[in-house]
Amino acid sequence: MDDRMLRRRVYGADHEDPDPGAQPGRQYGELVGGPLDGLLLDITGWSARRLAEEAALPTEIGRYGPGGRAHYRRRAHDPARWDWSGDSR
Repeated sequence: MDDRMLRRRVYGADHEDPDPGAQPGRQYGELVGGPLDGLLLDITGWSARRLAEEAALPTEIGRYGPGGRAHYRRRAHDPARWDWSGDSR
């Protein structure tokens, strides 16, 4: 994990967490586009099947506000990045 990743905020980290960034020994995917752009998704321990599925991440800052979800799918040619595919309720 490079230094740039260690300084990035992890999706789901508490806003008051003094260290909301990536942690050594964990695996992350970078969320690209959409409301969660730039955040890291902790994928430590995910199975190959789970990694191949779309991640529907709860968020209040997407198109549908509280109760909405932002959808991300892992890039086939660049598995370290997850592209936004839209929002849902």
